[in-house]
Amino acid sequence: MARRMALASTALGMLMGAGMATAQVSDPRAGESEFRSIYRELVETNTTLSAGNCTLASERMAARLRAAGFPESALHIVVEPNHPREGNLVAELTGSNPSLRPMLLLAHIDVVEANRADWERDPFVLTEENGMFYARGAADDKAQAAIWVDMLARFRREGYVPARTIRMALTCGEETSGAFNGAEYLVNQRRELIDAEFALNEGANGLLDAEGRHVMLNIQAGEKFPQNYRLEVTNPGGHSSRPVKDNAITRLSQALIRVGAHDFAYETTDATRGYFAAMANLTPAPIGPAMARFAANPADTAAADMIAAANPSWNGVMRTTCVATMIEGGHATNALPQRVRANVNCRIFPGTTVEQIRQALIAVVNDPQVTVTTLETRSPTSPPPPLTEAIMGPARRAAETVFPGVPLVPLMAAGGTDGAFLNPAGIPTYGFSGIFGSADGNGAHGLNERIGVRALMDGRAMLTILVRDMSSH
Repeated sequence: MARRMALASTALGMLMGAGMATAQVSDPRAGESEFRSIYRELVETNTTLSAGNCTLASERMAARLRAAGFPESALHIVVEPNHPREGNLVAELTGSNPSLRPMLLLAHIDVVEANRADWERDPFVLTEENGMFYARGAADDKAQAAIWVDMLARFRREGYVPARTIRMALTCGEETSGAFNGAEYLVNQRRELIDAEFALNEGANGLLDAEGRHVMLNIQAGEKFPQNYRLEVTNPGGHSSRPVKDNAITRLSQALIRVGAHDFAYETTDATRGYFAAMANLTPAPIGPAMARFAANPADTAAADMIAAANPSWNGVMRTTCVATMIEGGHATNALPQRVRANVNCRIFPGTTVEQIRQALIAVVNDPQVTVTTLETRSPTSPPPPLTEAIMGPARRAAETVFPGVPLVPLMAAGGTDGAFLNPAGIPTYGFSGIFGSADGNGAHGLNERIGVRALMDGRAMLTILVRDMSSH
């Protein structure tokens, strides 16, 4: 309790020093009971694509804000007519200084499918056991969504008037490739509702070691672009009793071996250089010193080779990667194949186009009988947003208040978030949650998804301090 009071006092001093216009600045940990209620209601509203309802979840969160005093003019349930169950919520807390562009709080409220028969607990009932919350979406991404709703409700009740307008968007469709995506729809069709100088989003958490100690806290800037390509060979085929060397399966197999053996060139961003510079102090030799050398000189390929070989996750943030993920072909067990195709999934480094990678695959395959086709593209590609002092300053202050002494480490995500739609549209989007978890990602997308109760409450406190700071100037 003494530590919490000290943290609150530090936070208050920092925020008041920033010149915040507010009627009352409360303890960033206050109101936990109300937050738990919001979090439970959101988690227990099924928002899977198959059977869930994001529109219902959006309406329930809007009701929470309405009860806190938000006027109807500040609440927008946005539903595309052909997707009535995939609605989104946009809310606004208007600032006092119209010369400051708004900031945006972004979170998706749809979740991955969950089969009750496979789970130890009902995935759509929030269960608290041994210091953990269990449920589908408990971590990804309803934790941050509930924090945003609770935060805006508290700000309104406290009479806090930010200098910078705060907007919030809870969106549907992030978890299912090819589904209707609310963030994309808002960017393209209702930009005026979410336009912002920058956005805070999921995409980076904190890491706990095996004993539950804080190792590092990540802030994410930029992400690799996921893109599928089809490699295909067609052939006249024939009877298997008359084999020929020009076999479609054999030819495609040789192409895939070349793709699998190919390494794209190393690349860096501000975030990845910062990441490896920080990790150098946390990683034993010989990899730690190699990280320091690579961060200082990205042309040091010997150091880069050591890092990439040591951990596939590190390799994944150092270059574009392409791997075969599916293969199909042939039409009969006693016939030469007439058509064989494979899916190659690439994670493209920021700043490289989809077409550039297609051309690179053609060159790697080096076989005119193997066609390389770009499949559905999720969004435009874009360079990573810059980690400016306007972002890093408040992030460091908030992190140090709640997690003193824990290093804040920049990160480029190898996976994908809805930032893929906002960054190309000119809304720099940063992943920052302040929520710590285990190296396995707390079971997100898997069985028995979980999040630590203390970790969630700490993240809530940190984000409250951060948003108050960022919205004050």
